[in-house]
Amino acid sequence: MSSMRPQDILMPQAEGLCCKPGGFHIDPVRPVERAVITHGHSDHARPGHGAVLATQETLDMMRLRYGENFAGSTQAIGYGETIRLGETTVTFHPAGHVLGSAQVAVECGGLRIVASGDYKDAPDPTCTPFELVRCDVFITEATFGLPVFRHPDATGEVRKLLGSVALFPERAHLVGAYSLGKAQRVIALIRDAGYDAPIYLHGAMEKITRYYAQRGLPLGELRPVKGVKKAELAGTITLAPPSATSDLWTRRFPDPLTAFASGWMRVRARARQRGVELPLVISDHADWDGLTATIAATGAGEVWVTHGQEDALVHWCQRKGLTARPLDLVGYGDEDEDVGLAAGETEAAEA
Repeated sequence: MSSMRPQDILMPQAEGLCCKPGGFHIDPVRPVERAVITHGHSDHARPGHGAVLATQETLDMMRLRYGENFAGSTQAIGYGETIRLGETTVTFHPAGHVLGSAQVAVECGGLRIVASGDYKDAPDPTCTPFELVRCDVFITEATFGLPVFRHPDATGEVRKLLGSVALFPERAHLVGAYSLGKAQRVIALIRDAGYDAPIYLHGAMEKITRYYAQRGLPLGELRPVKGVKKAELAGTITLAPPSATSDLWTRRFPDPLTAFASGWMRVRARARQRGVELPLVISDHADWDGLTATIAATGAGEVWVTHGQEDALVHWCQRKGLTARPLDLVGYGDEDEDVGLAAGETEAAEA
């Protein structure tokens, strides 16, 4: 039996989740000496740290987004690879969230804690599938931690989009999607469904989408939408950050039909509020069934619940006889903020 308590290994601090015995923070929201980063979304991966440990893909995303000097030094770690940090060992496992996303398993004094970052257990052609890691303590996100959130099969949602494109050949379809992960997954699903016409990209989407394509993902022909004549965009599909789809930017399209790919599209009021004509329920986070099944399968006796609908999931865990508590971490959330940053860089040029 370990004499160590989980909170001796990982503790929430203002900077983020701190591992004192290892001398590092996981996904810190403020600059720290040594950061272990789960994935490239900007609410988790911020610039300015002394040293960053992450997968090669996550380091590449940070470089694309923040420039060469985003950290003092970097070190790449592969899935299944273990590294010694202070009195701890750290192993990275696939999280299935976006390309390069990882769960971080921290072991110390006979205890294993898994910080999942963001994850999903649904199939995704653009990233390594989620891997279950058995542990004593599981730190789970709860973005969609309410029983109402049950995500449908993403292939069916993409069929809705292609059905609409066929039905309205005179209209341009604009699909709002987060610029890292979601956009590329939607493109891959569109290709899997047999659509082989060029797909157009908003300027804020180009760098990351081309990076995915360079990694060998079959995304087909991609074209920048900038400079294309309005009439030529009838019957086409364009991917854009969500913030751009309710913007003056949309005036360049013939009778645009706005779609939005997000787990939040399960909430009709959200779709109406955003003026979304075609809501597509496609999420890169686990839904209620995914969260509860994963928690049960880890075998963890203790569960810490972070960013999202913590209360319902804590209650579910407690009813199952698990020790559970919300983890008060500030600064994580919907990748909407992520889009704001990524889109802001180029939207001015796109207007």
